[in-house]
Amino acid sequence: MTRFRPCIDLHAGSVKQIVGGTLSTTAPDVLKTNWTSEHPSAYYASLYKQHALAGAHVIMLGPGNDEAAKEALGAWKDGMQVGGGITEKNAKTWIELGAERVIITSYLFPESKFSMDRLKAVLTALDNDKSKLVIDLSCRRKDDKWFVATNKWQTITDFELNQDSISLLEPHCSEFLIHAADVEGLQRGIDHELVTKLAEWCAIPVTYAGGGRSIEDLELVKKLSQGKVDLTIGSALDIFGGSGVKFEDCVKWNKEQA
Repeated sequence: MTRFRPCIDLHAGSVKQIVGGTLSTTAPDVLKTNWTSEHPSAYYASLYKQHALAGAHVIMLGPGNDEAAKEALGAWKDGMQVGGGITEKNAKTWIELGAERVIITSYLFPESKFSMDRLKAVLTALDNDKSKLVIDLSCRRKDDKWFVATNKWQTITDFELNQDSISLLEPHCSEFLIHAADVEGLQRGIDHELVTKLAEWCAIPVTYAGGGRSIEDLELVKKLSQGKVDLTIGSALDIFGGSGVKFEDCVKWNKEQA
C-alpha cells in the first residue's frame, strides 16, 4: 500500500531542500536552494523515529556530508537508508554505522554505462545480502522516455528505464528509489506517467520522489500505482519550510493506510 516516505537531503553538511535539476559539479553558483534548516540532521531522524516512519532516505548531495549523515543514523539506528557516494569500499561501513540499507546510484554507471561488475562488487561487500541494497534509478526525460541521470542528475546515461532494465536489476536489490529529476524540488506536481509505469514494471518496493506538493498527491500516487508505489514529499512539507503539506497529515495518512 502506498506510504509517505520521508527524507533528509544533505548539502554542505546542512539539511536542505533544493531544486534537483540545478545541482552541478562544474557550476555550483547555479544551485537553487528552496530552504535550509536551522536544525541538525538528527532532529529529523528523531522525528521520523517518533512517528515510526520507516524507510526514510538520507541523501548526501556532494562532499562534506558524512558527519551529518552519521548523526542522523545515530539518532535512529537501523531505521533509515543512506545514499550518496556509496561504493563497494564503504557500503558495509555505512551499514555498521546504523543504516538499514545503502542506496547506490552514480557508481553503477561509470562513463555513463551500466556496470553489472560494480553492482556485484557492492553486493559482495554486503555479504551478498540484497536486503541491504537499494538501487537509485533517478532519471530525466529524453525523447518521451526516461534515462538514468547521474553526477547530481546532470549526466544523462544511455540506461533507459523500462521493463527490461527493471527486470535486470530486481534480482540484485530490495528496493528502488527514483527521483524524477526534471520536477524535483519544483512543487509543480508529480510525473503521472512515470508513477504509472513504475507500478507496471516493478515487482519489488519502489519509492518515487519529485514534484509532490499536497496530501492529495499521496492519494493520486496510490490511485495511479494501485498502491504499489510510495511517495516522498520534500520541499512542500511544512517541516522543510513548505506550505503545501503538513507533516502531521502525512503521519496520519500512513496510519490510515496501515
